[in-house]
Amino acid sequence: MQRILKQPIEYIDIRFSVHATENSEKVESAAGHFFPGFHINEIGFRKKILKGHYGNQIKLYQARIKTGKIIEAFIKRLSADLQKSDRETIYRDSNLLVERNNLFLRLDKQAAFKGIVRRCKYDPIHIRIHFKRKNVIEICKELGVMQ
Repeated sequence: MQRILKQPIEYIDIRFSVHATENSEKVESAAGHFFPGFHINEIGFRKKILKGHYGNQIKLYQARIKTGKIIEAFIKRLSADLQKSDRETIYRDSNLLVERNNLFLRLDKQAAFKGIVRRCKYDPIHIRIHFKRKNVIEICKELGVMQ
């Protein structure tokens, strides 16, 4: 991927939960994998404590990233590490994943802990990439997020 000359992305929202049975530090580390060169504290996650169905504690982490360097690092990691089959699936399912100027992704929390970037459906790291322009699919292809 080329250096992004004019940032087409306005912001990235990231959200994930840490269940009572999970280690908060490990899950934070997994989420931090998407932001090489930045410490997880630089992302500015807000933490909220929730209660699960059986009264168990769930920590919800949320952040909106507007800093160009952090956005660029995220997109570089995503486009470099996302498997070709996932990029093809994102393109094929773009009618479900793109709404207005947003691309919605669910990335595997467990795989991220191992340094692997892949899509998943259950207990994911939720990503919303908000673009400044409406041609989201074309931009994603240029950035290497879709194929």
